[in-house]
Amino acid sequence: MPAFELTAAERRTHRAEAHHLDPVVMIGGDGLTPAVIKEADVALNAHGLIKLRVFSNEREQRGALLATLCEQLGAAPVQHIGKLLVLWRPVPEKVKIEDETRKSGPRVVKILKFSKSGNHRAQVKKLTVLGNERLTAGGIVKRAKKRLPSAKKRGV
Repeated sequence: MPAFELTAAERRTHRAEAHHLDPVVMIGGDGLTPAVIKEADVALNAHGLIKLRVFSNEREQRGALLATLCEQLGAAPVQHIGKLLVLWRPVPEKVKIEDETRKSGPRVVKILKFSKSGNHRAQVKKLTVLGNERLTAGGIVKRAKKRLPSAKKRGV
């Protein structure tokens, strides 16, 4: 029994989205090996909707492979057409870990200095600005100050 049951409309939508996809997992003569299951799981985590190609001539065997894959991966079968199988599983939310002690790193900034007469080309200078520095409008690098909110926002 698959983990997800799709309605006909959802299946139709996923079939349309999968139409242009290329198979990302190939199931060869060895059948459903742990490596194949692992690759299909990684692809489902990354994309959510994947195509698999089965190199088997038996339709019943391909149907059994589709059912087994859906069972083991917690995915929903979308389509089984010829030697192609299409699976769908919602992509899990990625957890972003924020480090409070992390500061911004150095970055390279291009500065254009125009000539005073206007007849010469502008000079391009590349400067490395560190995390605790800022670039002024005149192109000077200064140490950044802690910005204070306005008096209104501070409630003064």
